[in-house]
Amino acid sequence: MEQRIGSSSQPLEGAGFDPAFIPGLTSPASERTKEDGPEKEPEVAAAEEAEEVEEAVPEREDRAEDTAEKTAEETAEAAPSEEEDTASDGPVFEASDRRARLVVDHRGVRMSLDDQECEFRWDEIGAVETETARFGKRYTVTVHTPDRRWYPIEIEAPARSRFTEWDEQLDAVLDAYFEEGEAEEREEPRT
Repeated sequence: MEQRIGSSSQPLEGAGFDPAFIPGLTSPASERTKEDGPEKEPEVAAAEEAEEVEEAVPEREDRAEDTAEKTAEETAEAAPSEEEDTASDGPVFEASDRRARLVVDHRGVRMSLDDQECEFRWDEIGAVETETARFGKRYTVTVHTPDRRWYPIEIEAPARSRFTEWDEQLDAVLDAYFEEGEAEEREEPRT
């Protein structure tokens, strides 16, 4: 009696086992020509690749120096604008908790929650609404835009007594900056 060693089943064919089974699913295999010669040994190919990398390294260093110079120039250009932003002596409202942060100042409204941030300039804001929770210590500020979108942020206050303090500070900032933007729009003649 004859016994076979190994599997008696035929190898399976199809796209599940060989993506090249379906034409166009993979890129065509490159065909070698007689000019290419026999396949190079891995050690020789690795040595040639190392030489190419060494030749490319000086170019990368030059690019890195150019990038460093550009970054320094951009930082120098950006520094005066940051100084201008901090130069405003107007009112500022800041509230934050362990996850959320809200800053309202002369630049506009900046919100951040965990790693997400958004910023609204005064000309992008249609209204700012505040709301307090009936129970608990959540203070909600919602920014409404002219295109009927709204962006709320909830900040947990250390105590409910902070709500009135925060309302007064936020009103002072909104009176100082938000009203100015509307007054400027009214003064511009419409044609």
